[in-house]
Amino acid sequence: MKRVGILGGTFDPPHQGHLIMADHVCEALDLDEVWFIPSHLPPHKKDATVPAHERMKMVTEAVKGNDQFHSCDLELKRQGTSYTVDTMKDLKIRYPDHRFYFIIGGDMVNNLSEWYKIEELRSLVTFAGVQRQGFEGQKAEGVVMIELPRIDISSSLIRDRLRKNLTVRYLLPDTVHNYIKENGLYATKP
Repeated sequence: MKRVGILGGTFDPPHQGHLIMADHVCEALDLDEVWFIPSHLPPHKKDATVPAHERMKMVTEAVKGNDQFHSCDLELKRQGTSYTVDTMKDLKIRYPDHRFYFIIGGDMVNNLSEWYKIEELRSLVTFAGVQRQGFEGQKAEGVVMIELPRIDISSSLIRDRLRKNLTVRYLLPDTVHNYIKENGLYATKP
């Protein structure tokens, strides 16, 4: 049985924090792979800054060079609101022999009961909660908690720095940074 971590999000843009988190969870849970799944329309956030196809390309660039990391366009192909339970039902049908771990931030652990069809979702995945600054010690039934070094990188920080024409070196994988520059995303100059 393959053990697969799922890391969903808008990835607007994907950054080193996403990769470090995925790598630590992969190691801690002895996962075979981590699949990065960009959301089409996240239910809890406003629209992404750049179109879905650009975010998908950036995720594909971000995971290059790590054989355990893969990008998955399932939510983008399905379109509409990206509910996790729908994604996991699709994945369980396609990969019935895989065991899935859904990776979430420690700040989301206490709000799991508010997720769309949470009990059905719990039957499909094991949640892997990543400890975050200010949310240490979070626990919830059925959630495996993973320790992670403090990494204060966010997509909103990167978008803000790009808009101000400030450096984002070392915050993004070089492949993603190059893609952003080549395509003039986030008001950057090619």
